[in-house]
Amino acid sequence: MARLPGVDVEGGFLTVRASGAAAAKAALNGGASAPEHLQLLLRCTVPKGVPATGTALRFPDCSLHVLPVGVVMLTVAETRLTIGFGELKPLMFQPVPVDAALRSVFSGAVAHVLAAAHVLDPHGMAHHLLGLAELVLRSALRAELDRVDSPAARRREALEYMREHLADPTLGADRIAEALFISRRRLYQLFDDGQGVSERIRGLRIDRAKALLADPAKAARGIGEIARDCGFVSAAHFSRTFRQVVGRTPSEFRGR
Repeated sequence: MARLPGVDVEGGFLTVRASGAAAAKAALNGGASAPEHLQLLLRCTVPKGVPATGTALRFPDCSLHVLPVGVVMLTVAETRLTIGFGELKPLMFQPVPVDAALRSVFSGAVAHVLAAAHVLDPHGMAHHLLGLAELVLRSALRAELDRVDSPAARRREALEYMREHLADPTLGADRIAEALFISRRRLYQLFDDGQGVSERIRGLRIDRAKALLADPAKAARGIGEIARDCGFVSAAHFSRTFRQVVGRTPSEFRGR
């Protein structure tokens, strides 16, 4: 086990921690604030010739520290990540197993950066390291969620995401799977009860449309407006689909 100040780094495990203990605690407890920086610590193969005191590259939004014992610490500004701090809670402050392939990609990228740092543009190198942190965090999070996956819980999450984005006509399996950090195949496995993902989205849209059509407070809203609110590309498509599922046109349903 290798050691950096304040943390033990186990072989084959990633540790993600937040700098700024007060902000990190507030965020983990449901507060609105997030830490300024996240630190990714991973024990992996490092290039030979790293000084005994280690080597470091520092940029405004990120930094890279490498110790000769085989420990890398990549620090990035939380605001530069496309994944929110709240979504990273399954990874925070605990050793998370990392696949050997991901460790190999990470160590290779670190080795290349150190070897070519003297000729690389600092601005471009900072973007490269931010992208590397994003890759590691997203890959580790997906693997961790799959490892502790509860089919019922993930199914509920998928349904909640569908309901929240029904108005978007581009909503589909790829986007839902990406939002839940699971594979498309895993998403389909959650809905293997005879009604697939597309059919489930269509059913939720029809349910929302029925509720809007039956609401007296929405009586002044046109069929086209309701179609858009439910994610249909046109009023004609909405009317066709609604009649196929319900057996009546939206106007007939509203009249009853």
